Amino acid sequence: MDWCRMSVTSVRKGRCRHPRFPAREANKGEIDSMASQASGGGDLGFEADLFKAADKLRGNLEPSEYKHVALGLIFLKYISEAFEAHRAKLAEEEFADPEDAEEYLAANVFWVPPEARWEHLQANAKRPQINFTDVNTGKERVGDIGNLIDNAMDSIERANAAVLKDVLPKEYGRPQLDKTMLGELIDLFSKVGMHSADGKSKDLLGRAYEYFISQFAGAEGRRGGEFFTPRSVVQTIVEMLEPHHGRVYDPACGSGGMFVQSERFIENHQGRRSDIAIYGQERNHTTWKLCKMNLAVRGIDADIKWNNEGSFLNDAFPTLKFDYAMANPPFNISDWWQPQLEGDVRWKFGQPPAGNANFAWLQHIIHHLAPRGTAGVVLANGSMSSQQSGEGDIRKAMIEGDVVDCMVALPGQLFYSTQIPACLWFLARDKSANGHRHRKGEFLFIDARNLGHMVDRTRREFSEGDIAMIAGAYHRWRAKPEAGLGEYQDIPGFCRKVPLEEVRKHGHVLTPGRYVGTEVAEDDGVPFAERFDELRAKLAEQFKAGRQIEELIVATMATVTADV
Repeated sequence: MDWCRMSVTSVRKGRCRHPRFPAREANKGEIDSMASQASGGGDLGFEADLFKAADKLRGNLEPSEYKHVALGLIFLKYISEAFEAHRAKLAEEEFADPEDAEEYLAANVFWVPPEARWEHLQANAKRPQINFTDVNTGKERVGDIGNLIDNAMDSIERANAAVLKDVLPKEYGRPQLDKTMLGELIDLFSKVGMHSADGKSKDLLGRAYEYFISQFAGAEGRRGGEFFTPRSVVQTIVEMLEPHHGRVYDPACGSGGMFVQSERFIENHQGRRSDIAIYGQERNHTTWKLCKMNLAVRGIDADIKWNNEGSFLNDAFPTLKFDYAMANPPFNISDWWQPQLEGDVRWKFGQPPAGNANFAWLQHIIHHLAPRGTAGVVLANGSMSSQQSGEGDIRKAMIEGDVVDCMVALPGQLFYSTQIPACLWFLARDKSANGHRHRKGEFLFIDARNLGHMVDRTRREFSEGDIAMIAGAYHRWRAKPEAGLGEYQDIPGFCRKVPLEEVRKHGHVLTPGRYVGTEVAEDDGVPFAERFDELRAKLAEQFKAGRQIEELIVATMATVTADV
């Protein structure tokens, strides 16, 4: 299907939507059948059922607290299953040792010591008192299932210190946690297997982990949005940039969703994971832990740095350049500036205002792009038109410097952290690079505000068809004719290519609505005279109803006056 040529109205009416399946409340029979679903049966929507079942167990715990309890256990289950799968494979090899940690490290599988294996936790999940050896002291202890889980986390960190040091949650033994709830969670997650009946990995626990992260972000609202970018937004950026190979960077990486989607893109296009190298930085230590665990669950090798200062004040990769940058930095932050940033080498297009970091993020990312690098950045809508504190001058310099490639206006309610609409900036250091058409002095504007559908009362999401329509327009516009993607054409109300001179006439404002025009209305075939008669009859009915209400009000007031 030619997504680029479809009308916005067609998308809005659902003609290019993939079917969606609403999650159902899990009953006992469905929960009990999760194991069979996970081992080769129909697993559509199992993540939602699993989350609802797990959420019923949390009692009085707040989502922000319960998040680490549930995600930590899913992580433990995931790496234990991966370990057991490789262990079974080693057992069939003549000269392999299934109890040699090096055998697992060589295969990029976490070594899981006996005291941390899921079968050991499951066997003790309902016991009120458990005797075990503390891996930190070597001494015998008596504790409960929470203490046993903490000991397992310590054990795994010690065995895989290069990747997991100080990453895993270790607060399961605290008195406030209901140990019965922990035992029931272990039982619940035990029902989900990572492998199908034919032994092929279905990555069900990885899917569950990702789904749980998104649901906790929704439950936490604004705070949740700080560590999670909605999947459909990430997927839009990834599909537009197409990160096939090279270095991928995110200076405010949150829980690592950009990286997960990049790896998924490569796999979906028959590429190799080893073709990309991942780099990220995160200022929030708790979120950094989530990111490390999220990538570890996926088996993604990445260099993720943490420090208290963040990317502006303590750039973890000061000399590295990247082929792709993808970021959803915090919108409009006003407390980012420090005197040492005065005259920084990154401010090539102008020094950003101390009261808003939007253009600091953009210039930080441009600074880190390789000569042929491209970037996709989520920012607040104000970045497209603001003239305050020199922001208009910086935007003008970026436009005249020809580093802005494409602008996408997004609908509202896409994000957990804010209900206001945002936009996507796509940047390119060299518009003639990477085998694409030379686009010097030309920009693409996409107005996607009418796309998406409501997934619940407060939040919107792009469908696969929406994403294909947005990315398809961009790819056709930037492609050479011989690429075989078809001819790009402007679509009124949705997308339009615009020369630099026209952007200058609009004062270097980059709001797509100024450029794409108005959507051509679809002709429904009803003659004008007939439609006019219908509208006139409807208006007469409304006038009549209005007069009746007016008479009723007057009569009521007269009654009240008479009583007085």
